[in-house]
Amino acid sequence: MLKIVELSLLYDFFGQLLTEKQQRVFELYYDDDLSLGEIAENLNITRQAVYDNLRRAEKLLYNYEKKLKLVDKFLNQQEKIIKIKINILECKNKVEMIQNKELLKMIENIENILNELSTD
Repeated sequence: MLKIVELSLLYDFFGQLLTEKQQRVFELYYDDDLSLGEIAENLNITRQAVYDNLRRAEKLLYNYEKKLKLVDKFLNQQEKIIKIKINILECKNKVEMIQNKELLKMIENIENILNELSTD
């Protein structure tokens, strides 16, 4: 996985556990694509302080994931949801061919519940 994508996911899960300054530096660097110098100027701190805050934040995010494995569990769950959706689509196609409306309705109900789960 690309580092920036990985860090974005980690930040989505654990960003609130960082200090306000770490959050701000992280967002300016990764979301707003500012350089260390630009961030230092905006926050009125040294470039080294920006660098230190950013590295500390990244390290904390990786450590939280190492201990809690929430992103890993989320990605595994998303992968399983995709497999279920593929199976549902295959079942729907077969049921439509035999024209069993009752079974088709049940499959559509399952599909709706799965869609609700994957948007929560």
